[in-house]
Amino acid sequence: MATLVLDSSALGAGTASRPDSETAARSSEPSPKSDAAIMLRVAAGDEAGFNYLVGKYHRPMIHFLFRMVRNQAIAEELAQEVFLRVYRARESYRAEAKFTTWLYRIATNLAVNNARDTKHERAAQMIYLDAPDEETGSTPDVADDEPSAEQSLLGDERMKAIRTHVMALPERQRMAVLMHKYQGMEYRQIGEVLKLSESATKSLLFRAYQTLREKLKEFV
Repeated sequence: MATLVLDSSALGAGTASRPDSETAARSSEPSPKSDAAIMLRVAAGDEAGFNYLVGKYHRPMIHFLFRMVRNQAIAEELAQEVFLRVYRARESYRAEAKFTTWLYRIATNLAVNNARDTKHERAAQMIYLDAPDEETGSTPDVADDEPSAEQSLLGDERMKAIRTHVMALPERQRMAVLMHKYQGMEYRQIGEVLKLSESATKSLLFRAYQTLREKLKEFV
């Protein structure tokens, strides 16, 4: 198996002092146990590393895509396509950002393309933003606040309104909300997926949440 860490015993005593440029380069390398480092080993031919990443992210990826396309079969097909594309692009992978950023960018692009290809069906689809998470059982609030006990008292009418208005958000806003609320992704990482600056991502989410608050103010 390829490795990214050199055995210090093989370097010899005379290599204790390295040029600053080499030291800086090594300090920028990903941790050997990080997803980025594992993906670099996959690029070098480590099949076990690829299987590890698939096993780690397969379920979360299906959950993410399901909330985007609201169809279990399509979500599973898209998830398979995500990892197929990861494998095909393994030799061109560069650890310039988090592995998950690269992964969710691929997934987001596939979901966008699927939504555009099935645009005539979108009126019949709903994104259940208020539905409990399959793994945690938690139900996130649409406002950018901590979940409260009030959520347990939400009625079907408000839930239906949330689904309707989230579905009506512009495509990029809707994806940012899903990544922020369900995947727990930071502004910077969401921005990297959507190819936006961190400030632009914050502005995008602010507008999305502001729209939802305005549309749902009668339920507050």
